Amino acid sequence: MDAPDKKKSQDSGYGYNYSGNYAGYSAVGYGYGDGGGGSVQRSFQDYLLILRERIWYVVVVFLVVFSSSLVYTLSQTKVYRSSATVQIFRRDPNVIQMQQVMDNDIRSAEDLNTQIKVLESASIIRKVAERISGDDLRAFLAPYERTAADTSFVTEILAVNRKVVQTRLSLIVNVTYDHPDRFVAAKVSNLFADEYLAHNTRIRIDDSRTAFDALNVTVDDQRKKVEQNANDLQGYKEKNNMVSLDSRKDIVNETLKAINLEANRAANILNAAEIRTNQVKEHRAKGIDLTDLPFIANQPLIAALNQQRSTQQIAIAQLRERYLPKHPKMNEALNSLAQTERETKKAIESVCAQVESDHQSAIRNYEQVQEDLRKQKAESLDLDRYALQYTKLERDLKLNEQILQSITGRARETSMTGSIQTQSARIVDRAGASPENKPISPNVPLNLGLGLVGGLGLGLAFAFFVAFIDDRVKSSFDIEGVVGLPLIGIIPQIKRMEQPDKAQIVINNADRQVAEAFLTLHSSMRLKDESKNAKCILITSTIPGEGKSFTTTNLALTFAAHGERVLIIDCDLRKPNIHKSFRVENTKGVIDVCGGTATLDDAIIFGLQPNCDVLPAGGRAKNPTQILNSKGFELMISEVRKRYDRVFIDTPPLAAVSDALIILPLVDGSIFTIFFNKVRRKAAQFSAKKLLEANVPNFGAVLNGLNLAVSGYYYAQYYDKSYKDYYVVMSKNEGHEKDES
Repeated sequence: MDAPDKKKSQDSGYGYNYSGNYAGYSAVGYGYGDGGGGSVQRSFQDYLLILRERIWYVVVVFLVVFSSSLVYTLSQTKVYRSSATVQIFRRDPNVIQMQQVMDNDIRSAEDLNTQIKVLESASIIRKVAERISGDDLRAFLAPYERTAADTSFVTEILAVNRKVVQTRLSLIVNVTYDHPDRFVAAKVSNLFADEYLAHNTRIRIDDSRTAFDALNVTVDDQRKKVEQNANDLQGYKEKNNMVSLDSRKDIVNETLKAINLEANRAANILNAAEIRTNQVKEHRAKGIDLTDLPFIANQPLIAALNQQRSTQQIAIAQLRERYLPKHPKMNEALNSLAQTERETKKAIESVCAQVESDHQSAIRNYEQVQEDLRKQKAESLDLDRYALQYTKLERDLKLNEQILQSITGRARETSMTGSIQTQSARIVDRAGASPENKPISPNVPLNLGLGLVGGLGLGLAFAFFVAFIDDRVKSSFDIEGVVGLPLIGIIPQIKRMEQPDKAQIVINNADRQVAEAFLTLHSSMRLKDESKNAKCILITSTIPGEGKSFTTTNLALTFAAHGERVLIIDCDLRKPNIHKSFRVENTKGVIDVCGGTATLDDAIIFGLQPNCDVLPAGGRAKNPTQILNSKGFELMISEVRKRYDRVFIDTPPLAAVSDALIILPLVDGSIFTIFFNKVRRKAAQFSAKKLLEANVPNFGAVLNGLNLAVSGYYYAQYYDKSYKDYYVVMSKNEGHEKDES
C-alpha cells in the first residue's frame, strides 16, 4: 500500500474505532451498547456470564456456609424466654396533696429512658442475684454445669440474658429473661419486676429520711438566725432612741417643709433688695435723678415734696412776669424752692439708706434661714440612715421568720411522705411458664435463612473475587475494552492433532467448526476497504504459543481457496515454524534472499497448495534484527508485493522481541492473535499499544483456542449445540456428495 493509501487508512481510524459488526461478531452480543466507538462497558449480561463460568465456586461456598449454619442450629441448646410487664406511672399517686422529695414525674422520653436505665442498673441485678437461692439457684446454674456459685457469677449471667424492652408509644416496659429452663426464666423475670418496685420504694424512703434529717438541721440553724435578728433589732432601737421612729420622722419632715418655705421667702426678699440697691447705685453712677425710680418716687414724703416743688416752680414763673429777680417776693419764692429741694434730697438719701439697710437685713435673714435649713436636713438625713438600718434589721427578722415557718412546714410534709406507701409503677402481667412456650433459640428459620442468604452472598462474592484476580484474556470485553482492539475472528479449540494437520485444517476439513471460523474471518476482512485492499499483512501475538503461525497458514489458505495468489513468509528468524506446518525443508529462505546468496525463485517453495506458496525462514539467524532492517529485506517485500495478491508474514511475539515492529512499516496492516484464557491482560494491552503506536492499520484481534465447553459463557450466540449439529449435518452432506462423485 502506498503512502496516500496508508494515510487514508489512518485517517479512517481503522484499528481504533470499528462500527461494532465484524462479519457476524456483533459487539451487541457482548453487551457493549450500540457497538460504536467510545468506551466499552460491562453489561448485566457480562456479569451473568462471569457467574455461569464460576458457578461451582458459588455452589461449594454456599454448601459450606449453609451446612455450617445447619450444624450450628441443630447443636444449640433450646432457650426459653419469659416476660413480665411493668407499667410506669406518669406521676406518683397523690394520697395527700403535698410535694414529694424527689420529682419522679415522666414528662419526656428522657424521663422514661431514665427509668428504663434504672431497671437495667447493676444494683437491681445484684439484688435479684441475692434473692436467688436454694433450689432456685441450683436450677438456675444447671445449664452452666454448676451447683453453687458466688454472687458475681450469677450477676454476670443475669446481665447477659436479661433484656428490658419498652413498648412503643406507651409507658409499658417488658422485662424478659432467657434460660434453658422455662420455669427459671419466668421466676427470674418476675424477680426483676418485683425488685424494681422495691428499689423505687427504698429510694423514696431513703430520700425522705435524708431530706427530713437535713431539714431538721436547717430548722435549728434558721431558728437561731431569727433569735439573733430579734436581739439585733431591739438593741438598735435602744441605742438610737428609735422607739417612736414614725412620729419623730413626721415632726422632722414638717419642720423641714416650714423651713423650706421660709428659705424661699427670704430668697425672694433678698433678690428684691439686691435689685433696688443695684438700681440706686446705677442711677448715682450715671447721674440720673433717683426720683425716676418707682420705689423712691412713690414714697409719700418725696411725692409731697415733688408736688410742692412743682407748685413753687409755677409760682416763681408767674412772679418773674411781674417782678425783677431781686424783688423780695422773688427771693422769698426762690428760698422756699431751695428749701424744698434740700428736703427732697434729704428724703431721697434717707430712702436710699433704708434700701441699703433692707438689703443687709435680707442678707442676714437669708443666711440664717439657710443655716437652719442645713441643720434640719442633716437631722433628716441622720434619721433616714437610722431608719434604713432599722428597716433592714426588721426586714431580715421577718424574712427569716417566714423561712423558718416554711422549712418547719416542709419538714412535717417530708416526715409524712416518707411514711406513706405509694408506688411509681405496677406489675401488669407476671411472667408464667407453660408447656406451650416455644423456645426462642435456636431460631431455625432465621438461622437457615441467614445460612441461605449468607452462603449465596459469600459464594457470589468469592466468584467475583476469583474473576477479579483472574486477569487473563478470555472475553470480548477483555479484548475490546481492555486490550483496545476490535474482535474480528474467533477460532474454536482444536482437538489433538499433529501440527501440519492443524496448519492446513481449512483444506483438510479435520474440524469443520474451525474451517468455518476462518471463512468467517476471511469474510470479515473483505468487508473493510483497508483489509480488503491490503496486500501485505503481518500476523503476531503477545507471547509464544498463541497460534499466530496457525492463524497465518490457515488464513492464507482460506484466501488461496478463494482464487487469490498467496505467499506465506516466515519472518520468525529466531524460532521458524512455517516449514514444519507444511513438512518442507528450511534450508533456504528469507535469510538467504536478504543476504544475496539466493533469489526469491530459489527460496520460495511453489505449489504446496493451490494458489499458495511458502517462503521459509532459511534457518535460524544469529542477527535477525540486522536482517530485517537491511535493504535486501525491503527489496524482497517490494518484489513479493508485485508477484502475489496477498502476502502473509508470520513474526515473533511482541512481548519477547521487537522484530514485528521492524517489519510493521513495510506492511499494509496487522492482525493480533490472542489465545483464549492464556495471556495476561496487561501484557496483551502493552503489545497491542505497540501495534497501534506504529501508525499502521491494525485490522483487529483473532481469538484462538476457544474452549467449546465454556464458550457458552462468553460466545453462546456463535458456538452452542444447535450450531454444532449444523456443522455435523453439513459434514455428512459433504461426505455424501464426495461418495456420489
